[in-house]
This record gives sequence, C-alpha cells and structure tokens, in this order.
Amino acid sequence: MIQLTPHMRILVAVKPVDFRKGIDGLARICRDELKSDPFSGAVFVFRNQSAKAVKVLVYDGQGFWLCHKRLSAERYRWWPGGAGSSQALESQQLQVLLSGGDPAGAKAAPVWRRVGVAG
Repeated sequence: MIQLTPHMRILVAVKPVDFRKGIDGLARICRDELKSDPFSGAVFVFRNQSAKAVKVLVYDGQGFWLCHKRLSAERYRWWPGGAGSSQALESQQLQVLLSGGDPAGAKAAPVWRRVGVAG
C-alpha cells in the first residue's frame, strides 16, 4: 500500500503521456523529461490526453508501484500548465486531485518544516 505523507516529494507532469507506457516507459519520462530520478522515492503523477485517467509511479525501496485511476463519467478538471515540465504538489493536494477535485483550492494547515534552533 502507498501512504501519502507530508514529507513526500510529489511531481505532476504537465504534458499528457501515452498510457500504453508501463513502469519502464514512465521511469524514462521521469529521467528524460522531468529531470528527476525515478528511484528517489518521489511520487510522479501523469495524465492521459483525454484527462480521464491518471497514473502514479513511485519507488518504495524494493520496487515500483504503478497505480492507474480512470474516472467513469468526468474528466480531471484541474491540471498544471506553464513552461516547466512538472509542478510540485503537497500530499493533501494530491489526494484532492485523485478525487477529481481542484488542488489549488484545497484548504489545509501549512506543512510543518523544522526550522533551525537558536542556541
């Protein structure tokens, strides 16, 4: 089982991908287009051309997980755009996205980050 935690690095690919690709094809996209190491433990999210399905690729230290979700009636309404090849999301935003919602409107507490301790 994949558990999404606030410490995870989540990258959403901006351009749609060919969903005939499996683990090896998507890992190559991570390296070549997203300029990221697919073995880093980051979560990579891809969508197809019709915006009806997403694939999530993550390496857990032993092997790759590849999850596929296809919406039955709607399309994913939100997807990042812009000049870059990917956009980072927080874990709660990914959960909203996977439910077919708009992660930009997700309200959550700020992610806690350790700050230097004055001594």
